[in-house]
Amino acid sequence: MIDRFLRQAGSLPLAALIGLAACSGGGSDSGGYVPPPPAPPPVSSSEPEWQPGVFEAASRFKDRCEIPRSGVDLEGNPYPDEPGSTTIENFWLRSWTHETYLWNDEVPDEDPASYDSRLAYFDILRTTAVTPSGAPKDQFHFSEPTEQFLADRNAAPSAGYGARIRTYAARPPRDVRVLYTDPGTPASAVVDGQQQLVRGSRILEVDGVDLVWADTAAEIDTLLAGLYPDAVGEVHSFLVEDPGDPEPREIMLTAAAVSTVPVGRVEALDQPGGRVGYLLLNTFSPYSTEEALIDAMRELEAAAVDDLVLDLRYNGGGLLAIASQLSYMIAGPGYTSGRTFERLRFNDDAGAYNPVTGAFNDPTPFFATALGFSVADGTPLPRLDLRRVYVLATEATCSASESVINALRGVDFEVVLIGDTTCGKPYGFYPTDNCGETYYTIQFQGVNNKGFGDYPNGFTPRNSGAIYAESVPGCTAPDDLSADLGDPAEALLRAALDYRETGQCLGGMATASSRASSPASQTPSLAEGRPLPVLVDPMTVNRDMRLPNEGGRL
Repeated sequence: MIDRFLRQAGSLPLAALIGLAACSGGGSDSGGYVPPPPAPPPVSSSEPEWQPGVFEAASRFKDRCEIPRSGVDLEGNPYPDEPGSTTIENFWLRSWTHETYLWNDEVPDEDPASYDSRLAYFDILRTTAVTPSGAPKDQFHFSEPTEQFLADRNAAPSAGYGARIRTYAARPPRDVRVLYTDPGTPASAVVDGQQQLVRGSRILEVDGVDLVWADTAAEIDTLLAGLYPDAVGEVHSFLVEDPGDPEPREIMLTAAAVSTVPVGRVEALDQPGGRVGYLLLNTFSPYSTEEALIDAMRELEAAAVDDLVLDLRYNGGGLLAIASQLSYMIAGPGYTSGRTFERLRFNDDAGAYNPVTGAFNDPTPFFATALGFSVADGTPLPRLDLRRVYVLATEATCSASESVINALRGVDFEVVLIGDTTCGKPYGFYPTDNCGETYYTIQFQGVNNKGFGDYPNGFTPRNSGAIYAESVPGCTAPDDLSADLGDPAEALLRAALDYRETGQCLGGMATASSRASSPASQTPSLAEGRPLPVLVDPMTVNRDMRLPNEGGRL
């Protein structure tokens, strides 16, 4: 990574195959000949006309593209594209939104032909309402090229360094720091006895450009080119300042083909009163997460841990089915058997059916076996059979991560939240391809076994004072970057261990959230300075509803 800062995603692989059969009656002189089925009607070349409030089926406009693709995609599936136009693509977006968007009665109905860009038209197809806190009701309206989406969901390696960075202040004086590095990557390599990047390293310069104060377009371009390399083999220089060391050092990083590492660390910590497991899970995607998570849980099961600290502080989401598996492996069948992990709530027109798939709206259970993502389907999952879990969270804890919190609370399993208020995304989507662009529009709200799913302002530790968020037992604590993840001295993990031992927040009632304790709080940014863009990747800020047996194209 020093790759893209956030990831969100999922897929909708649905294809119907209709079989045609014919037979000849007795006495026929056909000699057994069966005529071929009639050719499908030709696709009309005329442009559709907009009638306010009248919506034709989205299927009429699907895959009719201004620039049709040819050949096969990354997964080997042939492209379904036929000749069309931008207007037809916009009509598909309009009808698809009307059929599937959660708040479809709050979307403006504008003429698709009046927009010459499909992305500009897609941008208006959402609600403009706000939550009680004043935040936008829909903060998660995205699209990305389908080629990128397919690469991400298959964990295809991409150019990067293997470091997750965070932009604490995007305007001068900027503050960009390393949150963690993945093992076996350029960022974690040891050169002259020193790891290239460490947790908390502050990036001061990139290729000779001052990241903190640079303010021209050319300088910003240089910074982005170094932080987010396009190709394997690119070499860039960085001036960095490590925690506790005021002397900056220069390093050279060569971009390599790196893939997402879901499980960052798993430990068994001997503590007063028993052994505590620590699991750092940075994403629920890609498919390889299933195997990595099962291996980690087997290790903790063998260590006979008495409690678990689940570190989701940077986990933006991913495959909902794997979130369900994780919850089962923590709580076991005593809490989860026969109960709902999550049920989807669709728009008011959907009734008892899923408007995206057309299937009956069955709830997602707590899965007790592997599902075939990366471990053989039906393999029994390990389980810890605990009675509580300590979740480490920040504002980057989102979507499928929040589903774990909500689902376990829905079966009266004790969840203790340590850190900060989560992002507040009880919603999800089925990312859908049309003509080379994959669209993410909110299509459902997830609710737990008790029917609760109203946390658009997130979950928050009980002593945080965040009045609009859903309160959960626990304590606020800063993600201060002063110690490595998994180190018992690190602030969030230390707060969890202290709460486990005493049942109290030893720091007392918090007066501000941990966001105010971030490094950038010491050097406020200048409002008039040129911002450093933060690249957004939707793959990890999502509930991805796909199962392996759904296979095939989006």
